[in-house]
Amino acid sequence: MGSIVTWPKHRLPGSPEMRAKALDAVTRAFAPTVESLDVDLGLNELFEQIYVPVACSILDRLMPGSPLVVGINGAQGAGKATLYNLLEVILTEGFGLKVTGFSIDDLYLTRAERDALAQSVHPLLKTRGVPGTHDVDLGIELLNRLKHAGPDDLTRIPIFDKSTDERVPEQMWHEWHGSADVIIFDGWCVGGIAEPEESLASPINELETLEDPEGVWRQYVNQQLATSYQELFSFLDMLVMLKVPNMQAVYDWRTVQEQKLKDRASLLYDEIAPADPLRIMDGTEITRFIAHYERLTRWMLDEIPTRADITLALNANHKIEKIILP
Repeated sequence: MGSIVTWPKHRLPGSPEMRAKALDAVTRAFAPTVESLDVDLGLNELFEQIYVPVACSILDRLMPGSPLVVGINGAQGAGKATLYNLLEVILTEGFGLKVTGFSIDDLYLTRAERDALAQSVHPLLKTRGVPGTHDVDLGIELLNRLKHAGPDDLTRIPIFDKSTDERVPEQMWHEWHGSADVIIFDGWCVGGIAEPEESLASPINELETLEDPEGVWRQYVNQQLATSYQELFSFLDMLVMLKVPNMQAVYDWRTVQEQKLKDRASLLYDEIAPADPLRIMDGTEITRFIAHYERLTRWMLDEIPTRADITLALNANHKIEKIILP
């Protein structure tokens, strides 16, 4: 294993005692479960140099009685779920905080709702992913409930099943009881802002050239990002970015995700067939799928590091090679 990037020593958050306490707690907590997470050898060093400082940065911003909303931005396959899991354990085991959250993916509109958008606005809106294909009002309602929840309140958190391309029934949603200290909200476009209008004039890939030659779809997506999504993202108190190296990495890592999705689905539906055919993508379908995300992904790779609170830049081997702080 190559050398692990280190947090800038003059910018380390929290006290040495705080970091040592968190490192000890998280090392013990992860001992029985580390194999289930996508991290390499050298775990203690990763915790000490990267993940504990990120957690301490969150702790430094925490105000008593006011939940902190932390956004995690990252393209497909960047490792948002893994970062969420690591931070959750560090903050709960190391500092005794109550941590909950959800992904913007779980706010996707139902297939019926996206079909309606495809007919009324543009056919490309049938495919989940871009701004305009999420239930933003549901996200705003959810964040409001979590931020203001009392000790006896119950908050239901939606679940979207990518293997069926459909939101699961409400009775199957996650349940969070009581209040929270930290709310983590992750997603590929979380914290993004709209592109300049002039950037939309020319298509950037084959999908846009052949299926959105007039720019109707990309104009609609950009407008959604500029309006309702900014209300949703206004809840963020802090933004962390997992910065992928290039679009090829997005394709490669999304392919790995799809295989994992296929493996999980095969276990889930081993004996009982799903109500609808599974929607697992092959290589050609993944290429087309990623093309829907390409424009905004490229824009966010350039723009978000200029204002994110923490940017963790990844290399082609999926390792953090640089830590960027404002």
